[in-house]
Amino acid sequence: MLDFLWNLGSFIVALGLLITAHEYGHFYVARRCGVKVERFSIGFGKAIWRRVGKDGTEYVLAMIPLGGYVKMLDERVEDVPEALKDQAFNRKTVWQRIAIVAAGPIANFIFAIVALYFMYLIGVPSLKPVITSTTPGTAAAQIQVTEPMQITAISGQAVRNWEEVNLALVGHIGDESLSLSLTPLSGLQGLDSSARSYTLDTSNWHFDPEKESPITTLGLGIYRPEIDPTIAAISPDSAAAKSELKVGDTLVAINGKNYTDWQAFVDIIQHSANVPVSLTVRRNGEQFNVAVTPLSSKSADGQEIGMLGVSPTQAPWPDNMRLQLEYGPIDSFGIAADKTWQLVAVSFKMIGKLFTGDVSVKNLSGPISIAQGAGSSANYGLVYFLGFLALISVNLGIINLLPLPVLDGGHLLYYFIEVITGKPVPEKVQEIGFRFGAAILLMLMSIALFNDFARL
Repeated sequence: MLDFLWNLGSFIVALGLLITAHEYGHFYVARRCGVKVERFSIGFGKAIWRRVGKDGTEYVLAMIPLGGYVKMLDERVEDVPEALKDQAFNRKTVWQRIAIVAAGPIANFIFAIVALYFMYLIGVPSLKPVITSTTPGTAAAQIQVTEPMQITAISGQAVRNWEEVNLALVGHIGDESLSLSLTPLSGLQGLDSSARSYTLDTSNWHFDPEKESPITTLGLGIYRPEIDPTIAAISPDSAAAKSELKVGDTLVAINGKNYTDWQAFVDIIQHSANVPVSLTVRRNGEQFNVAVTPLSSKSADGQEIGMLGVSPTQAPWPDNMRLQLEYGPIDSFGIAADKTWQLVAVSFKMIGKLFTGDVSVKNLSGPISIAQGAGSSANYGLVYFLGFLALISVNLGIINLLPLPVLDGGHLLYYFIEVITGKPVPEKVQEIGFRFGAAILLMLMSIALFNDFARL
């Protein structure tokens, strides 16, 4: 219940900020173009707060926080007094109308830059993208890794951490090839200047973004610190919590077989749902057996797996693999603008791949997934929440630019046709377009909601 309330609260805050930025873009430019704004509303439905400003605009906060709108004086919607007709939206030049409509999505891109600016100003703790192996039979199998190597660029785009690697790889879904630039860690320390570039054949590289990582499916073995089989934590209400296991116990054997590595131990546990296992542990220099039955759970792909509920002791990350993405007041702006551009480019690529079939409609997300993302990022801290806001803001801006008549992009399409032909698109054609656009949008929203519930 607490998780639900946290996700809901984070979702409302995130959506409220993004909607306010979007609608303020329309509002600000409309006012500058001399259009009278009658209402500025955040949310739909019954008003829970309202105030009429000195400018004559009614400012409203409504019950349903799933959108907002700016109501402008418009002769196509209502009768306008003769004295106010010069302030009507429809009386403005086509370029002024284009500016007013485009201002919403542009405001979302500006908001993303601002959010990322403060994120980089505060500083983001990250890990360098270092690999120690590649998986045979994968696209990356040709890379011979004899020492830890850091990924420095993907298809010419510089990357600094795993998040940027992941973003760059996702943009190559469906591509025939991609290039990786790798540098040995010793080279980055000035001991070896040999940077190496590899072109990978990705024509057979397919994966489900919901269940698999583009990094591991490509065949890149991520560096991880050594794992000590000493129990560092036990989850409440888990199988381990109900047994004699204690924090500080060291795993020696499972079902009579000596402990080899953590992944092998996890595999045995996952294949032992509701099946008793015998663990040999060492505590205070003494060895003894503990009987425990892993509880049954569901994996990401719906398979039944066993869960013990223990975490091992992990060695700290070496200092030379840690990275603090923190910049000054001036540099942060340039980095934030570049990052926003990367998000815009990848988002447009993903939309294109959605139409070509390289990305499945199953990957569309709706408000439930956004709420979960908002709650998770807020739980990790302010810098991660700011990054999440930037990502969603960019996507909101791009979605609104799609040429569907019910969206800003559809209105812009009509206005650009007007620029070319010299006359407005006929009202009947616009009405048909609005119905067509509403049907497509409703279909996409239905798919996204279905995917959300399927993930739950």
